[in-house]
Amino acid sequence: MVGAHVTDAWTRAEDKTRTLYMYTIFVAGLAAPLFLFLAGLTISMAASARALKVGGAQAATMARTRALQVFVLAFLFRLQSQLLGWGAISNVLKVDILNVMGIAMLAAAIIWGLSERRTTRVVLFAIATVIVAMSTPLVREAGLLSMLPDPIEAYLRPLPGRSNFALFPWAGFVLAGATAGELVHAARTERAERRLQRGLLISGLGAIAIAYAASFRPSIYPVANFWTSSPTFFFIRLGICTAMLPISKVIDTLHAFVRRTLTTAPDVPGRVISTLGRSSLFVYWIHVEMVYGGLARPIKRVLPLELSLVATVALCALLYQVVRWKDRKMGAMELTGAWRILAPVLK
Repeated sequence: MVGAHVTDAWTRAEDKTRTLYMYTIFVAGLAAPLFLFLAGLTISMAASARALKVGGAQAATMARTRALQVFVLAFLFRLQSQLLGWGAISNVLKVDILNVMGIAMLAAAIIWGLSERRTTRVVLFAIATVIVAMSTPLVREAGLLSMLPDPIEAYLRPLPGRSNFALFPWAGFVLAGATAGELVHAARTERAERRLQRGLLISGLGAIAIAYAASFRPSIYPVANFWTSSPTFFFIRLGICTAMLPISKVIDTLHAFVRRTLTTAPDVPGRVISTLGRSSLFVYWIHVEMVYGGLARPIKRVLPLELSLVATVALCALLYQVVRWKDRKMGAMELTGAWRILAPVLK
C-alpha cells in the first residue's frame, strides 16, 4: 500500500515508462485486494469469536456497527483531505477504497448473520464472491445504470472523477476474505491449522493457475477488460491473497525462530507483521497525507525509481515506529461518545 502510493507520487515521469516500474506497480497493486481481503477476514473472525461470548445475534449487530463505522470514516477521511487543501469540495463524495470497504463489510456482516452454521456461512460467502466477480463485466456495460444519479452509479462502476474504486469487483475481495476468516477461526488446533494452511496454499496457487490459463481463452462476455473487469484477473489476485496467508504464517514462524536464536528478547512471533496488520487502517489514514500532502511537495515526481523504492522502505520503517507509539498511547485508553467512531483507526 505504501509502495503503491510512494512510487506513484514521488517517481519522476520518465521513470514511469520503465519495465521495473511496471513490475513495481503490479506488485504494489496487490495492496488494495489484500487490504479488502483482510478486512473481510477480520470481520468474520471477530464475529465468530464474539458469538462464543455474546451470541450470534449480538455478534452480527456488532459486525454491522463496525462496517458502518468504516463507511462513515471514509467521509471523514475525505473531509480531512479537503481541509488540508486537496481540491474541489466534490471530492468529499468520491468513492474510494474505504467507501467500498464499509459497504462490503456491511454485506459480509449481514450474510454472516443469516445462519449460525459455519458451513452455511462459508457457502454463502463463496457464492456472493463468485456473483460479484462474474457479474462485473456486465455491470460495467449495463446501460440502465446510467439512469442513476452519478454519486450512486459511482459506487457500482467507475466514473471518471468520481470513483477510485467500485463495488464491482472490489467488494468480492471482502466477501472472499470473510470466507477465509470463517475457515481460519474454525482451525482450533495446531494440526487443524497446519492442514488449513496447506489447503489455503494449494487453493491459492490453483486459483492463480486456472485463472491465468482461462485468461487466454475466448471471453464469455461481449466486453471485458482483463486489467479492470475480467473475472480471470480477479481470481488471479484472489489466489495471491489466499496464498499470502500461509506465506505470512511461514514468515511469522521464521521471525519467532530468529528471535529465539539470536536475541534474549521474549518470543513475540510476527511482531512486525502483526503490529502493522492490526493497524493497517491507521497506517492507511496517516500515510496518504505523508505521501501526497504538502510536506512531500519538494520530492513529488522528482525521484528516480530506485530512490522511490528506498523511500518506501524508509517510510515503512517510520510508520512502524509511529504505530508502536500509537499502540502505547492508546493501549489503556477507551474511546467514548463521539470519539468511538475512530475506534477502527486508533484501536
